[in-house]
Amino acid sequence: MHPVLFHIGSIVIPAYGALAAFGVLLALMLAQRTARTVGIDPNKVWNLCIVSLFTALVGSRILLVIVNWTTLRSHPLWIFGLAMIHHPLVAAFGAIFGFAAAWVYARRQRLAERDIADALAAPITFGLAFEHVGALLAGSSYGSETTVRWAVIYTDPLAARWSGAPLGIPVHPVQAYAALAFLTISICLLLVLPNRRQRGDIAGFCLMSAGVAIYVTEFWRDAEGRGTLLGGALNGPQAAAIVLVLAGALLLCELKAPRPDSTTAPNNEAASSDDAPTEATHA
Repeated sequence: MHPVLFHIGSIVIPAYGALAAFGVLLALMLAQRTARTVGIDPNKVWNLCIVSLFTALVGSRILLVIVNWTTLRSHPLWIFGLAMIHHPLVAAFGAIFGFAAAWVYARRQRLAERDIADALAAPITFGLAFEHVGALLAGSSYGSETTVRWAVIYTDPLAARWSGAPLGIPVHPVQAYAALAFLTISICLLLVLPNRRQRGDIAGFCLMSAGVAIYVTEFWRDAEGRGTLLGGALNGPQAAAIVLVLAGALLLCELKAPRPDSTTAPNNEAASSDDAPTEATHA
């Protein structure tokens, strides 16, 4: 494939970073529309996204520096190559940092967390679709070896250097499978967003559908660096996918719990107060 999208003189533009950045830009623009749909100030949503993205990017790279501190002390110039490292744990910790920053910002701005989650559900999955297209070009999170006709073969040494992709071996284009799944999820969420019944419904459906997509596509990914659980029955991303599904289901269950009717309580109290004199009269 093409880990380098193009060159500007001696400057290399990596495909993964370029496609991921383009996906983020489109997701930010889409978030302005979804924010209006749920009745949130688009400017505050924009600021929240910028704070979250910056924290995720900086936090994940600082974590890489800490983990590789001994090596970087011996080879300081390697720090400039940290931006080219793609790993599931880096993405996971970046997502955690970004979520924490978004939550803090939303609390300080007194934004409704469930409305924010509904507004960002479709843009996030849309951005993930572009990120997986970039991963396909770069060889990041590559698929397992296969003989299917639509297999991809990586031949560029940079794909092996930056992402560890195997060279000359046909593998599943699992990143394309994931991109199609996330794009489909995003379109469905956009269609149902204007007709959401309760706050948090869209976020709940997003978590569940994204979890299913991650769990299923992991069957076609190479197991290198993804960890194993339960004697190899699950890998790390699949375990995280199960957590996403459970979180989405829990969110939906909480929202669909019956709410007390504010109009019946005063009527009942009034009825009780009206009955009191009657009982006293009979007495």
